Amino acid sequence: MLAAEKWIKNMKRYEIIDGLRGYFLVFMLINHLVFVGGYWMLFINHNQLAFVEDAQGFVFLSGLLVGMVYSRKMAKKGYEQACQQIWDRAFEIYRYAIGIVMVVLAAQIVLPDAYRIWHDWLGYTTFDDPLRLAAIGTLLFQPTFMDILPQYVIYMIFAPPIIWLCMRGKWAYVAVASLILWMAGQLGLQRAATDFVNGWVLGGDDQGIRVSFNLFGWQIVFFSGLVAGVLTANRTIDWTTIFRPEATLIPKLCLMVCLFFLPLRIASAHELLPQIVLDKFATMEIRSDFGPVYLLNFPAVAFGLVWLLIAGPRHSNIYVRRVAAGLTWLFSLSFLRLLGRHSLHVYVWHVIIVYAVFYIDQQTPEFSQVTKTLIALLSIVLLSIPALWRERDRLIGGPPPKFANG
Repeated sequence: MLAAEKWIKNMKRYEIIDGLRGYFLVFMLINHLVFVGGYWMLFINHNQLAFVEDAQGFVFLSGLLVGMVYSRKMAKKGYEQACQQIWDRAFEIYRYAIGIVMVVLAAQIVLPDAYRIWHDWLGYTTFDDPLRLAAIGTLLFQPTFMDILPQYVIYMIFAPPIIWLCMRGKWAYVAVASLILWMAGQLGLQRAATDFVNGWVLGGDDQGIRVSFNLFGWQIVFFSGLVAGVLTANRTIDWTTIFRPEATLIPKLCLMVCLFFLPLRIASAHELLPQIVLDKFATMEIRSDFGPVYLLNFPAVAFGLVWLLIAGPRHSNIYVRRVAAGLTWLFSLSFLRLLGRHSLHVYVWHVIIVYAVFYIDQQTPEFSQVTKTLIALLSIVLLSIPALWRERDRLIGGPPPKFANG
């Protein structure tokens, strides 16, 4: 069997995908750790070279798995049963999204000065403010670093009919509708509703609706992954004919796009462009909206990466094979796959780590770069705790754990 077919096939828990999700979780943690004076590990991320971030990859892969897993369940068990399973998963994610907020608010009561330290991340959020709690419960107010799970809940609610349409060959209509919705997000058309609702939930800190992701913009990341997942599961697309060693047009085009954005990423980050260019560019690279710059750069990196993983090992050029081997080794690391298999629990746990590290950093004299690095490395190790706990039976020779998908 071809290597590409092996990669696309149902590799028990899709190991490469798990490794990728684990990779994104690690760098998400690194990016979210906040120290007085900053720390150097922030600059070893791929987002320093392209307008591609961990959140984008994490959201896309979640959509991909939802499409692959639940389209098969829908084909076997019917629409209604698969729909119920998807909504059950959405409610599980909702419970974790609300639960982590409650845990942090409880810690805020117990820890001295935590209210002041976490104020920028939580606002004036306490248990005795029913309006703010209602806004959190309806996902309208999302504290800092707790904003990925709420958007998943919304996307999962709408996932069943979209999977159903893709299974019936209507994926092109889904793609166009997603693109139109993305464009609506770029134009800010959602503000017609959000500005109205914002007045209802406006708190004493002058914060009403608080989200980091424009759902109209970011849905294109999740649902493009979902469409790809359905088409993969149903074998509608033969990926082996697209990602072939001799079919180098796609990777070359992707490389051209990446090389175009590379100097722009560096120049815009360090304000090396004329101000009139920076002002224009800023309107195209709004992260919260998943602006046009991200829409172009992310697929280029994603397609190039997939080509390297699938076709790269069989390419005639030894350097391409070495790069492909290095990437395959990286995303096959058992630690990353362990994190990826339990991405929901690891993500929730990473929020606790980030809030705890920030609290300690604010309560102590400024750490040295060496100390910050050691704290970051220790945090990465601690990231595995919920995953190890969930696989404790397997680690001591018991039956393998059951994994949730999406």
